[in-house]
Amino acid sequence: MVSSKKQNSIYDIKISTVVPGVICGNDAVQELTAMDLTMKLHYLRFVYYFRTPAFDGMSIFNIKETMFIWLSHAYIPCGRLRRADSGRPFIKCNDSGVRIIEARCHMSLDKWLESKDDSRHKHLVPNNVIGPDLAFSPLVMIQLTKFTCGATSVGLSWSHVLGDTFSAVVFMKLWAETIACRYPAQSLTMAQQQTQGFNIQSRNPNVDPFSVKRVGPVGDLWSTTGNSKMETFSLYISMPELTRLQAQIRQEKADPQIPPFESICVVIWNCLGKITHKSRLQAVTVCKSDLRNRTKEIITNTSQIIGMVKTDVPISECTPMQLGLLMMNQVVDERMKIEEAMESDDKLPDFLIYGANLTFVDLSDVSFYEIEVRGQKPVYVNCVIDNIHNEGAVLVLPTPKGCSDGRIVNITLPEDKVVELKVALKEHWCIA
Repeated sequence: MVSSKKQNSIYDIKISTVVPGVICGNDAVQELTAMDLTMKLHYLRFVYYFRTPAFDGMSIFNIKETMFIWLSHAYIPCGRLRRADSGRPFIKCNDSGVRIIEARCHMSLDKWLESKDDSRHKHLVPNNVIGPDLAFSPLVMIQLTKFTCGATSVGLSWSHVLGDTFSAVVFMKLWAETIACRYPAQSLTMAQQQTQGFNIQSRNPNVDPFSVKRVGPVGDLWSTTGNSKMETFSLYISMPELTRLQAQIRQEKADPQIPPFESICVVIWNCLGKITHKSRLQAVTVCKSDLRNRTKEIITNTSQIIGMVKTDVPISECTPMQLGLLMMNQVVDERMKIEEAMESDDKLPDFLIYGANLTFVDLSDVSFYEIEVRGQKPVYVNCVIDNIHNEGAVLVLPTPKGCSDGRIVNITLPEDKVVELKVALKEHWCIA
């Protein structure tokens, strides 16, 4: 439960809108791919924490001046959603802008970060969702919160329909480059709608891909409410701890070493298998970036692998090594099936990805800490995915010092499973 002290720490809230300084053109539109529409019910929430020098001496007017230039090179996220006559959503690039929230915090940055309350970050990032009036719902919102010590947090609320986590970070890095007066040679664009036909006739219309959960229809309010109350908590796994976990997973010297991300997945999958007897846990979803198909100037949802891993044996009977080999070698990419399922229905179904099954998301390679504002990199970045369904999700993130220092793991599960998982992690893997 969120403490009232945290809520009352944020005050002097002001809301405004910043638009691009250059008009993007008349009647410009951005079509959405099948994968964009699949991700539309999810939202990414980041909080970047910067120490005093980053924004020191910059008034809100100065900050917005940099945003005018920035958004001129990233105008698509400034648009608003419309529906074609067919009912398919698209983005009208009408320069409606990004919503800005200014706020203050009664605490210093160090005091704030010392807190063990994992819910504290949510007070520094907007929790908006799209709808019910699509034409007036911003796709991006930013919250600038000033701490008593002069430090500043930048909270980004990013509609997943625009692109994945890598895309959102590219968007933010462009702002940092603009502050440094380094302007890109070309604007950010979105991946184009695929023109090739899907093999719709080959699939069973009554069976959706494993990696999605059909919900709704939600109409113009792009949000859902699951049956479970969800809670998020974080773990820091140092590199020595990670090395120990990898050794604990290996049964024989001849066994291959399981990579860091897959090892973390094994540990959590193994523990959840011990505390629950759901047969659904025999199959999980894995999301990883497809670096081969990623271009720096394109924000997209099509460069994230969405895969399924399945075992026919109950998880409680699987050894950690068996799970590790599955995670390493048996991920089945379901992107094409998901796109076919979306395009095969004229009414465009509403799907959830994260939490449709227990979902592991590898964000280890996301360059959260490469953003630099006036010589200052963030001292900490918190990242969560919003609107996670009942099976939960596990995000594996880099630390402020990089992956050589270990990993930060953000876990979102039904509230009644959190305490049990913490106990199992400590008992079976000595992770507190």
